[in-house]
Amino acid sequence: MPPQQGLTYVWRPIPAGRHAFAAGALEADPNCPVISYCGVEASATELHGRTEYEWVRRGTCMDCWRELTGSRPARSS
Repeated sequence: MPPQQGLTYVWRPIPAGRHAFAAGALEADPNCPVISYCGVEASATELHGRTEYEWVRRGTCMDCWRELTGSRPARSS
């Protein structure tokens, strides 16, 4: 059973930070770009083979976090 089965999204550290991607992005063609929930584009190959150091070193993208939790800041009028 693939580790992402049942998940709707996954977090992955890429050079631009730790972003959330649709779980299906893990199965994307390595030559295709994938888009995070906040709109950052990455190569599908960047989602695989990440080290523990990268997980710790990359900060969580708060725009992805807000998108997934539905907690966007209130807009002022």
